[in-house]
Amino acid sequence: MNLYEAIFCRKSVRTYTNDEISPEVFDDFRRHYREIPDLFGGMETDFTILDNRKGQYKLLSLFSVRAPYYMAFYSEEAPRCMMNMGCRMEQMVLYLCSKGYGTCFLASTRISHSLQTKGNMVLVGLVAFGISKGSCYRKKAEAKRLPLEQLCVYRETPREWMRQLLEAARLSPSSMNIQPWRFVVYDSKIHIYTKKHAAEDMSRYRLDELNFGVMFANMMTAAEELWLDLDLIRLEDISQKNYPRSQYVLSAVLKL
Repeated sequence: MNLYEAIFCRKSVRTYTNDEISPEVFDDFRRHYREIPDLFGGMETDFTILDNRKGQYKLLSLFSVRAPYYMAFYSEEAPRCMMNMGCRMEQMVLYLCSKGYGTCFLASTRISHSLQTKGNMVLVGLVAFGISKGSCYRKKAEAKRLPLEQLCVYRETPREWMRQLLEAARLSPSSMNIQPWRFVVYDSKIHIYTKKHAAEDMSRYRLDELNFGVMFANMMTAAEELWLDLDLIRLEDISQKNYPRSQYVLSAVLKL
């Protein structure tokens, strides 16, 4: 299974065995992390594997998903650092899924103060992982996601590969399954929007940035699988008339 195939069958796993994962497997995870391209370059990032098989991280187990292992993801604070790390986290999650391991994004970051930072980086997100009790896969039809008809405004009839990009984006996980993305679709480009938040609601804004990073990871993974040259760029002259209560994020533009 490759990362593209994992998009369509991965599910969030909330129950795990307490089985050990070998150091060699962890080394493979670290190698893969180093190979992941940044969505936005120039940011220092890293991740740490936390061994919870003896219940060392009680706050995570109590307020979130109890798992034998967690991945803690760190980034230097910079514009769009949450979006960049969301993209990296999703690619790690897809990689673990492709290797048969269960994963779950955690809403809680309740963890000891000593783990809130790493060098000059701050904790951005956590993922539970391990060997799942039962299957770590599901059928695509079982994913609780909005249909494309509710997510998209079609300005032009999309080609088949454009629909495949949108389907990969549609299946993206998001916090509380809010699915904040909306798409204005043309023949060879997609303008991507999110719901506007009050200026003071910065926590929701940062969480949406992480969600969008996850979605962009799926979109870029699909583009690579389909041999498409896709650029994620911001077009300053894009009108917001299609979604008056929405905010423009980025455009996905195909080089034909």
